[in-house]
Amino acid sequence: MKRYLAELIGTFALVFCGTGAIIINDVTSGSVSHVGVAVTFGLIVMTMIYTFGSISGAHINPAVSIAFSLTDRFDKKDLFPYIIAQLIGAFLASGVLRILFQEHDYLGATFPYGAWHQTFILEIILTYFLMLVIIFVSQNKAVTQFTGFAVGATVLLEAMFAGPITGASMNPARSIAPAIVSGNMTELWMYILAPIIGAILASLTWRFMKKDE
Repeated sequence: MKRYLAELIGTFALVFCGTGAIIINDVTSGSVSHVGVAVTFGLIVMTMIYTFGSISGAHINPAVSIAFSLTDRFDKKDLFPYIIAQLIGAFLASGVLRILFQEHDYLGATFPYGAWHQTFILEIILTYFLMLVIIFVSQNKAVTQFTGFAVGATVLLEAMFAGPITGASMNPARSIAPAIVSGNMTELWMYILAPIIGAILASLTWRFMKKDE
């Protein structure tokens, strides 16, 4: 239960701070800025990894949990409880933000800027690189202490350049909760499917390279 609670709190923090930054940026006419939003996402991911990494691994992302379940580094029986905990945390965060910012229409939900396939492909690639960093750094004892920094920096980097086009979700829970709570589920399917595909491809890459060691 400690692991599941860690995933719930960690995902709550991610969605509350990350989408909260988007909302506050909107209601204050850009005081946070796009850069500030990207930095917020990167920092909250980094801090949650250092906070809960030793307890649950700090997946805080269903796509990451699914990808880890394809390796020998995660017990498959924990997959469903992890995802449920992550979704509960995300929905609680969006629910609190709905109460705090009732005038906001989207609550930081992700939407494609252009054609659906542009966002779909970008989200696969973004999540692929994010999961590569997560799995290669976290499973290397020589650099494990830098996992939080490396993963947080990757989230910041990808949110910085891809955020204006895709919202840089890379996380189904982060997109599902604000979309459903705000009632804006346009193209939500791609923000569920694309990160899962990208994370699985990264997991398969790690398994392939691990065999050659």
